[in-house]
Amino acid sequence: MATTETALKEALTSIEGATGVALVDYTSGMALGTMGGSKTFDLNVAAAGNTDVVRAKMRTMEHLGLKGEIEDILITLSSQYHLIRMMKGRGGNGLFLYLVLDMNRSNLAMARHQLKRIEAEIEV
Repeated sequence: MATTETALKEALTSIEGATGVALVDYTSGMALGTMGGSKTFDLNVAAAGNTDVVRAKMRTMEHLGLKGEIEDILITLSSQYHLIRMMKGRGGNGLFLYLVLDMNRSNLAMARHQLKRIEAEIEV
């Protein structure tokens, strides 16, 4: 099992094209940990904003009567992928991993695969 810091560091260093990563509590909108980002890209602001995305999707699923669980949410920008991975394991209820990828340096399929593995190993 990996600590939050170890898991975030692994995501940032092992996933090709990763520029930022955060572990987020979507009940409060607060980032429990962040790595990467930049002066012009505040991961705490992004974490809070993406909490609204998760909540909206969950409300929509509820209104539609959909019984499945969200595995991940992908937002594609002109130069970036933003990947939201819902935590499922022990202690992961109400949390998601948020990964920012440089579109020109990343492989989305590999990034999803690696983030799923990291999510399974994290101990919160």
